Amino acid sequence: MEKEIGKIKKNNNTDIVLRIDDFGGKVGLTIREFSNSEGYKGFTKSGTRIPLESLEDFKKMISEIDIEELKSLAPEKKEDNYL
Repeated sequence: MEKEIGKIKKNNNTDIVLRIDDFGGKVGLTIREFSNSEGYKGFTKSGTRIPLESLEDFKKMISEIDIEELKSLAPEKKEDNYL
């Protein structure tokens, strides 16, 4: 059993993929990096797995993230002005 939830672009060569899968007979959420580079195309070793029994706790933690607070902590991007 495998169901892709979605992808988030990390950079030009890498996506972060979320999927529900069955690993060793246990269902869970896998969050892995997928490389699209010239040298390698496929899942990397980078990532983590959240077991089904911890998924509700994970969802609760994610829902408590304050996006506006995170934005206020991020350094501002300065655009170069060319004359």
